[in-house]
Amino acid sequence: MGGDAWTHTGPYQRDLAAAFRQEQAEELARDNHGFEGRSVEQLWHDPQWQEYIFTGGTGTVLDFPSLIDPTDPHDGPFMRPLTDDEVRAWAPHGRPTQEEWDAALQSEHLDFPARARGNCTVLYHDGKPARIGYWGVTAD
Repeated sequence: MGGDAWTHTGPYQRDLAAAFRQEQAEELARDNHGFEGRSVEQLWHDPQWQEYIFTGGTGTVLDFPSLIDPTDPHDGPFMRPLTDDEVRAWAPHGRPTQEEWDAALQSEHLDFPARARGNCTVLYHDGKPARIGYWGVTAD
């Protein structure tokens, strides 16, 4: 099987790792997928959660245990911010809006990552950081 692609935006924070953790907590509060009363960190230590993710996943930021450095060579399952060069490949000015991000994904100027991987980037409004765009592909 191939993975399912998904996109989502969340609030901006200067610390992308903190923003990612907050987005995970909010997503888990919206839908715990039958794993009641556990934090994201606790879930990723549970073999049943890991099987759930690797055989279907949630199609959300919950599919990744952590955010890695943009230049980290590890494969999945991790959320990885784009490098400045990767952003400039589809947004030459380096400050993409949500509309530019959506258009780049739809036109394939910006690729979805491989299965069990996610990417994120800061999105701007009126030249200021406003949101974080997350996108990924489930492991299944």
